[in-house]
Amino acid sequence: MTTSVTGPAGPTSTDRPAPGAGPAGRAGIRRRWTEHGLLFIAPFLLTYALFLLWPLASGVGMSLRSDNITGSGGVYVGLDNYAEALGDPDVWSSMGNTVWFTVLSTVPLVLCGLVFALLAHHLRFVRWLWRLAWFTPFLMPSGVVGLLFLWVIFPSDFGFADQLLASFGLRPGIGWLTDERYAMLSVVAATVWWTVGFNFLLYLAALQSLPRYVYEAAELDGAGAARRLWHITLPMLRRTTGVVLILQVLASLKIFDQVYIMTGGGPDDSTRPILQYVYQAGFTGYRIGYASAVSYLFFALIVVVSLVQLRLSRRGGEESS
Repeated sequence: MTTSVTGPAGPTSTDRPAPGAGPAGRAGIRRRWTEHGLLFIAPFLLTYALFLLWPLASGVGMSLRSDNITGSGGVYVGLDNYAEALGDPDVWSSMGNTVWFTVLSTVPLVLCGLVFALLAHHLRFVRWLWRLAWFTPFLMPSGVVGLLFLWVIFPSDFGFADQLLASFGLRPGIGWLTDERYAMLSVVAATVWWTVGFNFLLYLAALQSLPRYVYEAAELDGAGAARRLWHITLPMLRRTTGVVLILQVLASLKIFDQVYIMTGGGPDDSTRPILQYVYQAGFTGYRIGYASAVSYLFFALIVVVSLVQLRLSRRGGEESS
């Protein structure tokens, strides 16, 4: 049912139902809105299905076959690839390296991001310079960062790290990337320098959104800077810290570029992450089906970690509220 509206140009008809229109008119409007909405999101849905859903389903099918890198000559093997991966010591050692790197890198990245944000937020001179200095490394490509630390920072005897130790009278000549005791720590140091700017930006944005009147009331009550930080700032940043932790853990679990460039997974596979093992199994060992199975086991680990962190963050949010 339509209503007629008289305007300067004469009667016109609109698609809006009259006030007394029944459920049929409202259902028609909802149907038209649904059709128009689907037309608007159709490009996104097609792109999402083409570049995410189809590769995901194709990878699952590939993990159940013994395909080689050319995709030919494979036969259906069921869950044999998964059973082999679960019994492969190289899978577990690479998974352990990935988890160890995540533990070593997450703590300094979160703490340094918070400290840098607090400094940039409270410094009164050349504030823009501090923000630029701490965020700029994050904009550098992974290849540039890896080569910078490989050729400039960590070369034995003449690298910047050795020269810095020598200036303090300490023993230089450490095999930063060739000694199992230091290789993983060196990769962690490079990663912290490179990616801390992202966490710094998240914390800085959160600090700038905190209400000023809370601090003014605390100052009137005689609370010093340390008490304001401990009892106001940090509790109000709890949700931001939860987001930073989730994003950081997921990013650290997916480490590949800097390790591949700086150490190649060595020495003696002590820094090889699981993604590099997937790459080696698929593109060096030519076992695409087996590499797909390993990658989906790693995907399951990421899902479990994400669910646990999401649960913990929700519980922390409920307790704080």
